[in-house]
Amino acid sequence: MWTVLIATSVMSLLIKWFGHAVPERWLANARLQRINALVPISLLSALVVAQGLVVRTHVVIDHRLAGLLAALAALFAKAPFPIVVVVAALSSAAVYHWH
Repeated sequence: MWTVLIATSVMSLLIKWFGHAVPERWLANARLQRINALVPISLLSALVVAQGLVVRTHVVIDHRLAGLLAALAALFAKAPFPIVVVVAALSSAAVYHWH
């Protein structure tokens, strides 16, 4: 257990050091900047799908999908973010209660 913890800590430190050691001209590349702008979007999308549709190793359609669809509808309606969260929570709770 301690070996894994120490190894993970060292790897994290090396990754952070490498991020500071990269020459700035490499990061100024327009293509790299476009790719870096899309990375958070793809990671967040994968997280939403994994948390909203998957239980262990199975795809499950349940109340969480209703919440996701309601949030998506609220986003397309250009609702403010707190309203999107409330709409998703209420629709998910309603479907959970009816099921």
